Amino acid sequence: MRTFPRVSACCTHGRARRVFDPEFLPVSALNHLLYCERRCALIHIEGVFVENAHTLAGRFAHEHADTPGYETRAGIRAVRALPIFSDLLGLSGKADIVEFHPNSRGLEQPVPVEYKRGSRKRWDNDDVQLCAQALCLEEMVGIAVPFGAVFYARTKRRRDVQFTDALRRQTREAIDRLRRLIITGKIPPALLKPQCDGCSLHEACMPEAAARTRQIEGALHLLFAPEE
Repeated sequence: MRTFPRVSACCTHGRARRVFDPEFLPVSALNHLLYCERRCALIHIEGVFVENAHTLAGRFAHEHADTPGYETRAGIRAVRALPIFSDLLGLSGKADIVEFHPNSRGLEQPVPVEYKRGSRKRWDNDDVQLCAQALCLEEMVGIAVPFGAVFYARTKRRRDVQFTDALRRQTREAIDRLRRLIITGKIPPALLKPQCDGCSLHEACMPEAAARTRQIEGALHLLFAPEE
C-alpha cells in the first residue's frame, strides 16, 4: 500500500524545522542535493528558504508548467503538473510536464520535461532530477522511459537527456545520499564554492565567514604548533 510523505514541524532557534519521512522524499530535493548539500539540508531539514531575483524568476518561468491541465498538439498529449511517485525508491513529487508520444505498439510513451529558469549549468543536478522523474513514471505506467528533456526559459532551448545506465546509477546513489542526510538531520559545514554565487541562501549560509574561520584556525595552528 502506498504511503505519503509525512512532514512535521518543530521550533529550532526560531526556525520551523521540517522533518521529512525518509521513506518518501521529494524528487526536487535531489536537485538541491547535487547543487549544494548544505543548501539542501538548510531547506529540507531546517526549513530555511529565502526568495531572491533568481528564485522569483524561476517561479515565474514555472507558472504555466505548474498549472494542472493538458493539451494535445500534433498527436502528442502534454500533461502539466503531473503528480509522480515511486514506492520502490521512496520518492514523490510533481513533474512540470509529461508528454505522451504515440508509439508503434499503440501505447503512449512518457517523456518528462523539466522547466528551468536560466541556461544550462555545468552541474548535473537537472539531469538527475529528470531521471528520478523517469524512474517514477516507469514504475507508475509500466513502460520504459529512455529519455526526457530540459527546457531553458531564458534561451528558449530544449535539451534532450538520455537516461543511460550511468545516469540511472548516479540518480539512485543521489537518492541514497539524500535519505542518509535527512535521517541524520545534520547540516553540512559551509564551503565557499562557485555555486554560492547567486544562491538565495547566501546570507543564511555565510560561506565567506566559514572560510575565514578556517583560515584563522590554520594560522593559529601554525603559530602555536610545538617545534619538533
